[in-house]
Amino acid sequence: MKSGRYNAGVGLLAMAGFMAYGFLLIYLRDFHADKEAWVASYSVGQHFEARLAHVHGNLFGFLNLVLAFVLARLASASDRARTAVAVLGLLGLLMPLGILGELYLGLSPVFVLVGALAMTTAVLLGGVLALRHWPEARR
Repeated sequence: MKSGRYNAGVGLLAMAGFMAYGFLLIYLRDFHADKEAWVASYSVGQHFEARLAHVHGNLFGFLNLVLAFVLARLASASDRARTAVAVLGLLGLLMPLGILGELYLGLSPVFVLVGALAMTTAVLLGGVLALRHWPEARR
């Protein structure tokens, strides 16, 4: 896991899934038979939550992709630290999935909080590792 391979693969798959979800949202807004009702409540309630999940799902997928490339450059960092960043990045996807879980399944918002904290910690720890272990450019 320390190389970030799963972060790259899962990040790209998450982006593809949340992009497809975005196409569904566009359909509901512009082409669905009841599009007027959708547009009327576009910025509140369930519609707002759906857009939050779409945006954060793509952002967190992209952040996993970035983490994968950063982790690949940090060969001098400890395996434990790189694995922690990789796992935390993947757990960050619980945030947008948690929003969808709240919206469609009535789940607790705990997944949203866990995911947000995990991704924030992954990015913070990844930044610290990059500052400490980034290989200097060859001349």
